[in-house]
Amino acid sequence: MAELQFITLREHPEQKDTAAGWFSSKWHVPKQAYLDCMDAYLNRETEYGWFLCLDASAIVGGLGVIENDFHDRPDLTPNICAVFTEEAYRCRGIAGALLNMAVEDLRAKGFSPVYLLTDHTGFYERYGWEFFCMAQGDGEAQMSRMYIHR
Repeated sequence: MAELQFITLREHPEQKDTAAGWFSSKWHVPKQAYLDCMDAYLNRETEYGWFLCLDASAIVGGLGVIENDFHDRPDLTPNICAVFTEEAYRCRGIAGALLNMAVEDLRAKGFSPVYLLTDHTGFYERYGWEFFCMAQGDGEAQMSRMYIHR
């Protein structure tokens, strides 16, 4: 197995179409929605980035940063979104490395704190995230956990 490579989409814009398709297949959000966010990042209309982990040329993990991750708290921004690691690559610290990349990138650009909406408990705490409040996800019956990274 080749060594894993952690990149930003700005470093490798040729990954845009593949990455948008990959995220869409994981989260069932239209590919065009990802392409629009990625284009804004690549065109420097936003500093909210996209972060990938590659094994050779295959995407095995990724996440993005957006204004609001489809919840009722527009005051809590920016949001980490679409965190995903392929099952065969889990428990190797990939998500943690991607989360740290995103937080450090945002901090360097003057964005802190950062928020994340999830149903997971116990996972994000390992990477310096703290439970902040409950928030209502768009179209969700149950409230979800909002985390903060300061």
